[in-house]
Amino acid sequence: MIRTLCFLPDQEIRTDLTVTDYIDLLKIPNVLLWVDFDNEPDDAAEAILTGIFHFHPLAVDDALQETHSPKVDDWTDYLYIVLNSLELDNHHTFQLRELDIFLGHNYVVTHHDQQLDCVETTYTACFRDKRYLSHGPDHLLYKLIDYLVADYMPIVEKMDDKIDEIEDKVLDNPKSTTLQEIFAVKRALQLLRRTLTPQREVLNKLARDDYEVIDPKDRIFFRDIYDHLVRLHDLNESMRDLVGGALDTYLSAVNNRMNNVMKTLTIITTLFMPISFVTGFFGMNFFEPVASLTHWTGRAVFVLTLVGMFTLPIAMFRWMKNQTWI
Repeated sequence: MIRTLCFLPDQEIRTDLTVTDYIDLLKIPNVLLWVDFDNEPDDAAEAILTGIFHFHPLAVDDALQETHSPKVDDWTDYLYIVLNSLELDNHHTFQLRELDIFLGHNYVVTHHDQQLDCVETTYTACFRDKRYLSHGPDHLLYKLIDYLVADYMPIVEKMDDKIDEIEDKVLDNPKSTTLQEIFAVKRALQLLRRTLTPQREVLNKLARDDYEVIDPKDRIFFRDIYDHLVRLHDLNESMRDLVGGALDTYLSAVNNRMNNVMKTLTIITTLFMPISFVTGFFGMNFFEPVASLTHWTGRAVFVLTLVGMFTLPIAMFRWMKNQTWI
C-alpha cells in the first residue's frame, strides 16, 4: 500500500495523488510531499524510488532488504536513514521493525514492511495540526522519530515491572521457570541495547552534523530526541544490572537450598551412624546364641542395646546443636 500526503501553504492537505503527480509536485520548492510505502511489493517500490525520486540503487537496495542497523547516509541531495521500532510480546521478547526514511529538500519517503505505530500516529497528527507540515520536511522527520522513540518508554516500563516481579519470585520461591524468565529478560535487554546504541549515534549526527536538507535551526529538536535516547540507554544499563543482580540472587538462593538439603541429609546420616555401628557389631544375633557367648544375648543386654540405640542419636543431636552446626 502506498499512502501520500501533499502540503502546500494556504491549501488543503491532499492525499488523492497518483504516481504521475509526484514528478510535478517535486518541482515545486515549497511543497512537502510524504510518500509512505507500507508493505508494498519490492518491484513496485523500487520502480518509484529509482525512477521518480532518483535514489541511488545502493540506498534503494538497503531499504528493500530490511536487514540493517540504525544508520544515516548522506547522499548530498537527500539523506537515507534507518531506524528500528520495537514491539514487546507476551513472552517479553522484542520484535524488531525497520523503518527506512529518505529525506529531501521538499519530500519525505518512508518504507516499512510492517505497520508501525509511529508512522500511523504521525500521519494522523498531520491532519489534526498543520504545523507538523508547515515547518518543512526536516520537522516532519523530527516528529516521526519523536513518536518512534516515545514508543520505547512503555516498553522500558514493562521491562522494569517484569524485573520487579522476577526479584519477588527469586526471594520468595525460586524455580527453574524463574531462571528461564531471567534469561528471557536478559536477552531482551541485550537486544534493546544493540538497538539504542546505534540509534543514539544517528540522532547525534542529525543534531550536530551539517546536512543540506536539515535546517540548522531544527537541529535542536534532534538534540532533544538524542537526550531521550541517552536516558533510555542509561535506564537499560540500570535494568541490565538489576537482572544480573537477580541472577546472582537466584543462584545464591538455589545454592543455599542445596546446602540446606545436604545439611539435612548429613544430619540424618550422622544420627544413624551409631545405630548402624551397634547393629553391625552385634549382627542382630539376640535370639540365637552364637558359639558359647550366650550371655551376649541375654535380656539385659538387649534392653541396654535398645536404650543405647535411642539415646546415642539424641545425644549427638544435642551435641551438634551446641556446636551451632544445626
